[in-house]
Amino acid sequence: MQKQAKQLAPSEIYAERARQWKAAEGTQFASPEVRQAYERRVQMLIDVIALRKPERIPVYVNMGIYPLTYAGVTVKEGMYDYPKLGQAMKKFHADFLPDSISASPIYGPGRVFDILDYKLYRWPGHGVPDTSGYQCVEAEYMHADEYDALIRDPSAFFMRNYLPRVFGAFDPWKFLGPLTDIQELPFTGGALIPYGLPAVKEAFLKLLEAGESAMEWIQACLAIDGETQASLGLPSFIGGFSKAPYDILGDTLRGTKHVLMDKFQRPKKVLEAVERLVPLAIDQAVRAVGPGASPLIMMPLHKGADSFMSTSDFKTFYWPTLKATILGMIDHGLIPCLFVEGAYNKRLDIIADPDIPAGSTVWIFDQTDIREVKKRLGGWACFCGNVPSSVIKTVTPQEVVTFTKRLIDDVGRDGGYVLANGAVIDDANPENLHAMIDTCKEYGVYR
Repeated sequence: MQKQAKQLAPSEIYAERARQWKAAEGTQFASPEVRQAYERRVQMLIDVIALRKPERIPVYVNMGIYPLTYAGVTVKEGMYDYPKLGQAMKKFHADFLPDSISASPIYGPGRVFDILDYKLYRWPGHGVPDTSGYQCVEAEYMHADEYDALIRDPSAFFMRNYLPRVFGAFDPWKFLGPLTDIQELPFTGGALIPYGLPAVKEAFLKLLEAGESAMEWIQACLAIDGETQASLGLPSFIGGFSKAPYDILGDTLRGTKHVLMDKFQRPKKVLEAVERLVPLAIDQAVRAVGPGASPLIMMPLHKGADSFMSTSDFKTFYWPTLKATILGMIDHGLIPCLFVEGAYNKRLDIIADPDIPAGSTVWIFDQTDIREVKKRLGGWACFCGNVPSSVIKTVTPQEVVTFTKRLIDDVGRDGGYVLANGAVIDDANPENLHAMIDTCKEYGVYR
């Protein structure tokens, strides 16, 4: 009997992911010095995740639309004109030189949304001005009586119920049966009949057209970010994306109002649904990270903030499945990077869960008291954030220097800390952003 291959431990899988991330195989760096700068930056991030002291505190800029506006490019142009997107990202990174790339795909492919008649968001030229960021249009895209359908078969529910509601081009998909109807010869013909309907055929042609446009977009974005890495030695901070199961239910399907009411009106269904979504959230993260990519998975946390639900509800509805998702990602050698939007001042003792291994997560905090974060999470998880957007926009550069130094002195001297802004930056005083980045590079050196 052939001996089975050794099952790798999560730490071993992560170590290999980290090695590939640092190696950047296939990248043609502009010079040996640029390669060395890239490797040093990745090593700083690896060290800080592991709660060690890197050579200095890394600085991460959590960007919204500012790289575009800084370069004089409208958000609409960034979503439709990829050469202009590339020019903007090149200028931003070369001028500010943070320790990682602000990824170009975050702005999205406008043509894809046009083709599919996207309804979940308004984007520049489609409901908001050309210079504005996109906006979510919350609605009840999953009805209250559809929990069982979601729980029974999430993929079928998305294809036949959810997607026809958020993409006008997919409205005919509501006529499709589940693919599991295609079993044996006597049933196959009947199961395929809906795919011959003219409206369904047109919907699939739209899907193919959107797929071609999406391929054009991602190839352009990969070239933009690849050039930034090769010419400036900047690594990607984030390698993939996923969400907390409760946020999938609340952001994507039910909407804030309805998911909060569901906690009282149908709590058992909410719990069944979020548990059903755990493996899907894990799988989304695992599939996102290719060879050589950053092992960090961005997870923006929305509905669990202090202002959205009580501590009791957080412990019941939000944290158990988020924790399961975190642990599932760690098992695959990934580093969940949890972006705590709003405040988690009442959650710190809960999230510092001893079941989650130390040095296996990164937490970006927006409005949470970072000094309390240091007390509760220090020595357990890498943390960052808490530089307010107001500091980047409204005060003087010298005040930014003072603020940054005080933050480093208060929470950054023991390792495990990344200097970062709290909320994503859509507008800034460039001198202030320079002051934050440059002060961290000079003052954040470990001696």
